[in-house]
Amino acid sequence: MNHCVCSKLPKHSQIATSPTVTPSKFFLSTEDAQVLHKAMKGSGTDEKAIINVIAKRSLAQRLEIISQFNKLHSKNLVDELKKELSDDFKYLILALLTPREEFYAEELHRAMCGLGTDEDVLIEVLCTLNNSEIVKVRHAYYKLFHQSLENDIKGDTSSYFKQLLIALCGVQRDECCSTNRDEAISEAENLYNAGEKQWGTDESTFTKILTERNYPQLRLIFEEYEKLTGHGIEKAIESEFSGDIKDGLLAIVETVQNKAKFFAKKLHKSMKGLGTNDRDLIRVVVTRSEIDMGEIKAKYQEEYGKSLAEAIKGDTSGDYKKCLLALIGEE
Repeated sequence: MNHCVCSKLPKHSQIATSPTVTPSKFFLSTEDAQVLHKAMKGSGTDEKAIINVIAKRSLAQRLEIISQFNKLHSKNLVDELKKELSDDFKYLILALLTPREEFYAEELHRAMCGLGTDEDVLIEVLCTLNNSEIVKVRHAYYKLFHQSLENDIKGDTSSYFKQLLIALCGVQRDECCSTNRDEAISEAENLYNAGEKQWGTDESTFTKILTERNYPQLRLIFEEYEKLTGHGIEKAIESEFSGDIKDGLLAIVETVQNKAKFFAKKLHKSMKGLGTNDRDLIRVVVTRSEIDMGEIKAKYQEEYGKSLAEAIKGDTSGDYKKCLLALIGEE
């Protein structure tokens, strides 16, 4: 018998409510548009004023500012900022002014265009968005690039990894919060039979279960899998898969179990070692700042022994650093 367990889910299972960017309570789009116009008027640019407006407004408010600026000054705000700003700071500001589904579509397209494929971006986006978000991204992708996201994935990936991504694009995941213990036991056994119990792996069973079951049910399946085998589902995936399909399946498991931890790991990886993967850093900060960045910050501190703000200060500089810190609520 199915029973809803929404109210009894552990904290990390609930819808996150820890944004570091929230709508401004005293928002006037015309006033903000004038501040931005003044910041770019004449010689030089007032980057501080730009940060104070753009990094402290919600995306909906930023889009309203664009509309007002364009009406008041007969200029396109985005085009003006492109001329005034440079490097990573420019990309960060432009990302903040892009409708979210278009931003994701652009990131996915960039991950597949040209030589090579950035599989990590495909995994991060498609393994963490919900059904309605993926549908919006698919529509934005077609509108921007006149090609379906699914066709580009088919042309740029292969084998079981391609099947996983296409399954995610197909938005077949159950998104209710009901769970069934008997079904969880049965599907844990199915996963065991498809992998560790036999010679060879039935990849389709893993793909179907991990892309179609709701998150609470998957947590129950993982729990039953551990009871059955004495170890977590992660160990099974590590031993049965390799390459991109392994990374994709592990990303789904990590997202299901603790999405904040998944993104904390992404942020740490973007700043680890020599150099910084600024595109990854920007994408995570921009897309999570209005959702669960507070939770991600806490998890980052817990996992890596220093604050996210410290990591950003050590890896970035100038107005780019100031804007990132503002977005995570650590000015």
